[in-house]
Amino acid sequence: MIVKTIDETAAGTTVYVYEVPVRVWHWISALCIVVLAITGYFIASPLPSISGEASEHFLMGYIRFAHFSAAYIFAIGFVARIYWAMVGNRNARQLFAPPVFDTDWWAGMFQEVRWYLFLEKKPRKYVGHNPLALLFMFVAITLGGLFMIVTGFALYGEGAQGWSHALFSSWVIPLFGQSQDVHTWHHMVAWGIVWFILLHIYAAIREDIMSSQTMVSAIISGYRSFRK
Repeated sequence: MIVKTIDETAAGTTVYVYEVPVRVWHWISALCIVVLAITGYFIASPLPSISGEASEHFLMGYIRFAHFSAAYIFAIGFVARIYWAMVGNRNARQLFAPPVFDTDWWAGMFQEVRWYLFLEKKPRKYVGHNPLALLFMFVAITLGGLFMIVTGFALYGEGAQGWSHALFSSWVIPLFGQSQDVHTWHHMVAWGIVWFILLHIYAAIREDIMSSQTMVSAIISGYRSFRK
């Protein structure tokens, strides 16, 4: 059983959940996503032309450089996170292995839906991610992040050639039909991840206040405390 609950009577219990590599990856990835979202927006909707000699203006070039740099860091971090999922504790594996064949997990997920709709008086307490959070994170971060890496490097490889073209552009662009289709899907999934991040922040703060267990501080210190 990957998703572990904690006894409702265990008030005052503190559990070490998120190891240092997981926490470092979380915050670096969060910063990368912010940079990627802002620069990606301007790449999709470029700023108006600036008057003067073109050689004196490189604003969009700097924006693209920031986008590519953040993409490299995010991709390297993603690979490192997969490695840590194999060598870290059970909570490190959650993001890549939701227990979809576990009926208790699905029951817990629907209970969480009722909790977020204010139809439950109190939620179950989980040592790691609750089932609903895990499902959304798996779709948005694991699958969505992988999709963005693959399509992003495919688009990057069009101009850069080299390894990114050989590993990604050569098959991803033909798979989608044409480069513009890859752009469109890359853009749409990016907006999906942005909306997920907003919901993720809301849910973490809400749970910290309403569910009597630490959420925000847990991803800073690594420890989750159950207040009552």
